Amino acid sequence: MAGSLNKVLLIGNVGRDPEMRYLQSGEPVTTFSVATNRRWSGSDGQPREETEWHNVVAWRKLAEQCNEYLIKGRKVYIEGRLQTRSWDDQASGQKRFRTEIVADRMIMLDSRDPRSRDGGPGGGDEPGGPEDNAIDLDDTPF
Repeated sequence: MAGSLNKVLLIGNVGRDPEMRYLQSGEPVTTFSVATNRRWSGSDGQPREETEWHNVVAWRKLAEQCNEYLIKGRKVYIEGRLQTRSWDDQASGQKRFRTEIVADRMIMLDSRDPRSRDGGPGGGDEPGGPEDNAIDLDDTPF
């Protein structure tokens, strides 16, 4: 067995439309955020909710698929690994850090475009989309 594991599984809503860019090498990279919610009852019995925002990065073909199919509000499953990058802020000279999920897999969980009332283009049932890599969510451990 491996000595360590770095695996992230998220189900949430896309927080902003994906942004795709190309590196000098021509390799596509797409970034977007995913919001997850946690609900519980406080000690006073009142319902509480907390939203956590996750920065997601997708590369190559997955980057292109995320850019094409995901939009703000879409329910999505993301599988990947955590990565923390650091750099020196040119303005302040301080060391900056960013933790993000590097996506290996993306599955759209809703069947329609959340901005469309009739579920038109952008629906999750289109052939050839990222859902072709889908997994059975009954097999997930949550």
